[in-house]
Amino acid sequence: MSKPEPKPQRAPWRDPIVAEVRQARERLFAAAGHDLAEFCRRLRGEQTTSGHAVVAPPRDSDRP
Repeated sequence: MSKPEPKPQRAPWRDPIVAEVRQARERLFAAAGHDLAEFCRRLRGEQTTSGHAVVAPPRDSDRP
């Protein structure tokens, strides 16, 4: 008995939106010197000056 031939492997599907978000994240992270604390500090700064409403998750005391 011979072994069945392996199926040819396909290239993984690449989502262009996910790729764009990952590229943006890498640019922002590189601008922060690949320092996670600096990256977060910069994001918080942008968050407060963006003009968009900041939505926080509910606190444990607010949950049923």
